[in-house]
Amino acid sequence: MGLTILGFHLLGHAQIVLPTYPDSIFNTYYHQRASLFTSIPATNRDIIFLGNSINDGAEWAELFNDIRIKNRGISGDMTTGILHRLTEVTDRKPAKVFLMIGINDLGRGVSPDSVVKNILLINDYIKQETPSTKVYIESILPVNPSFGKFAGQVSKVKEILQANALLKSAAKAHGFAFIDLHSSFVNAQGYLDSKYTNDGLHLVGAGYQLWRHLIYPKVFDLTEKPALIPMPKKVDWRAGYFSLDEGKSLEAQVKIELIASADKNEAYELKVSPNNILIKASTQHGVFNAMQTLQQLARNGQTIDAVEIQDAPAFAWRGYMIDVGRNYLSMDLLKQQINIMAKYKLNVFHFHATEDIAWRIAIKQYPQLTAPEYMLRNKGMYYSEADIKELIAYCKARNILFVPEIDMPGHSAAFKRAMRTDMQSDSGLVIVKNILKEFCTTYDVPYIHIGADEVKITNPNFIPEITKYIQSFGKKVIGWQPGGNFLDSTIRQLWMDDLGKITNDKQIQYIDSRHLYLNHMDPLEAVTTIFNRQLANKDQGDQNALGAIICTWHDRAVSTQEDVLQMNPVYPAMMAFAERSWRGGGQPGWIANISYGDTKAFAEFEARLLNQPFYLHAQIPFPYQRQSQLEWQLYDGNEKYIKAVTGGTIVLRHWWEPLIKGAIDSLQPNSIWYAQTEIWSDENTTKPFWIGFNNLSRSPATDSHPMGEWSFNKPAVWVNNQMIAPPDWKRGAQKGNAEIPLSDEGYEYRSPTMIPLQKGWNKVRIKIPIDQLKGKDWQNPAKYMFTFVPVAQ
Repeated sequence: MGLTILGFHLLGHAQIVLPTYPDSIFNTYYHQRASLFTSIPATNRDIIFLGNSINDGAEWAELFNDIRIKNRGISGDMTTGILHRLTEVTDRKPAKVFLMIGINDLGRGVSPDSVVKNILLINDYIKQETPSTKVYIESILPVNPSFGKFAGQVSKVKEILQANALLKSAAKAHGFAFIDLHSSFVNAQGYLDSKYTNDGLHLVGAGYQLWRHLIYPKVFDLTEKPALIPMPKKVDWRAGYFSLDEGKSLEAQVKIELIASADKNEAYELKVSPNNILIKASTQHGVFNAMQTLQQLARNGQTIDAVEIQDAPAFAWRGYMIDVGRNYLSMDLLKQQINIMAKYKLNVFHFHATEDIAWRIAIKQYPQLTAPEYMLRNKGMYYSEADIKELIAYCKARNILFVPEIDMPGHSAAFKRAMRTDMQSDSGLVIVKNILKEFCTTYDVPYIHIGADEVKITNPNFIPEITKYIQSFGKKVIGWQPGGNFLDSTIRQLWMDDLGKITNDKQIQYIDSRHLYLNHMDPLEAVTTIFNRQLANKDQGDQNALGAIICTWHDRAVSTQEDVLQMNPVYPAMMAFAERSWRGGGQPGWIANISYGDTKAFAEFEARLLNQPFYLHAQIPFPYQRQSQLEWQLYDGNEKYIKAVTGGTIVLRHWWEPLIKGAIDSLQPNSIWYAQTEIWSDENTTKPFWIGFNNLSRSPATDSHPMGEWSFNKPAVWVNNQMIAPPDWKRGAQKGNAEIPLSDEGYEYRSPTMIPLQKGWNKVRIKIPIDQLKGKDWQNPAKYMFTFVPVAQ
């Protein structure tokens, strides 16, 4: 089996035609394996490991716990054998091919140059026949002659280095990714380390585990090192890795040292070496935080990269608020959100449970509060005493502070319907105190949030008296700012830009929720603005600036409870917020477009963010797509080039201008703007895209898009000069109604738009007419924006 092709054949214009060989030159084992491969039905998105006995000897699907991975190794195979059976691989149109071949060629005297030419032919043919397949060519492994076996192969130490160098240098020109395995398997003498082999050529279990560790991120499209969120303050990667004992839990393999420290009680140190895992912290909370980081480090379930980490949060309060007053969410769905919070080190769960729509906290003294006849949605759905105690305990076990909100005296129409009195009346005040007494004596919570915003104060004594009453139970009080006539002891949760009104008073503590309402945000904009945001106008918290809380206020009715998490960018935004609230920093002011922030840092964070659904091993709503690679050229109505901007969602003028800057500084009414970019495709195909022009807030009762149009301002999009039609809206031109759920108005919760692409660059052109800068009413703000981004498959 010594035939080797020194070049490749061309037919017509650079068409690669594989060489042909007689079947007789290949041995019986080769034919047994090759015939088996051709007999197996094709499946989608295969990941193929292609090569000789070193591939053949592995159980790849088990190693990676993924049935998509197919072993196409044949013992004794050479580059000629791969070429002879390559069509079986290309016919399957695999997602990826990992190729290691060449040691048997070298062992039979074939020169490194000739081996590499054949490997390049294999790569080029794959790229020709199935252009979307990602090809990884792995270096030839080192060998070790000390075992006295395989004399032909183990004598080729120099030639292996030469072939690997040639492959590395050819990677860019031939469009493959080169993986240097050789340097990780070689010992100080330049031979295959004996701990990975028992014959000098083939691998034992430890060798396959190392191989798995090295290529794991490439198999699953992950960042090279584990994608930690939030990124710790100091990370020092070291050589080697720790191998997990599959018979033990991760916790059982960790040594913990509780140390005396003047540092923050959430701080920790984590050290992973090839021999052990050590956590140092001064509190159980610090140990818990270290374990969350360790879980992310252990992404592949078997090995953990050696690393030394020192870490502590910038802000003490890193919270998430969910409104269950308007739309009831099940205990299971609440626990899902709490679990994700814990994994990303958020530590405050703000539970907004009473509203105009419904009162959802059971009160023994006043059972009518939760009677279905006084609820406007999800009638009869509320949280019992057992439910709330369960949530408190569930949070506590995850080092999360449970902060309940009983909104008063505003947002209390449900109270008024049930109790037949206003909270600010004399009788209403008595009832509210009775409710608070029951609540404060029933539940072990240190804080009570009283809301107190968006209401006309008719009884100026109400809020001060209620505040003092809650404090008499040893509880601290939180309220929305701007809001009522609070005492200085009340912690203010900012929802508008009122920071200047309270920062001069050193006694007042505050939490930042300004422009952190996820229900108002486009999904791509949400991650952009939160990642770049300086919270509380400070780089880190202090005794006054406690931290921040992101909020999900889905005012509008939903068809299913899951819509709250799909129509709002809850989990992507939560992770961006976890990064910023833990690390601090950011830039002053609020931005909507990537271009006005730290574009390099954002792209690095986005790569880590997109790894998270894989880490979570769960089907959770994750409305986000990669956007940092998209650059648009903006032109005015006269086709004059104005500027370049980056992102999948581009906000030309923010509806909260001038508070939030858009891409165009002085957008004029009755004008037209154009945006252009190019999208690359490896082949003629049809791909899914998110397209949108007016991402409706989930709070106001906004009108649905007009039938036959993308949005109210009649924008348009073309790809390769072909106009892309808008969806056939389910409720086109529907007058806004808070009780009619959204269905397909947002690109993130409708099926993507399928667009034909040609091989090469595809021109995208977008037209954005500008009508009036002010919307027709507060329910229908004028949003001049567009979204165009490919959807990962």
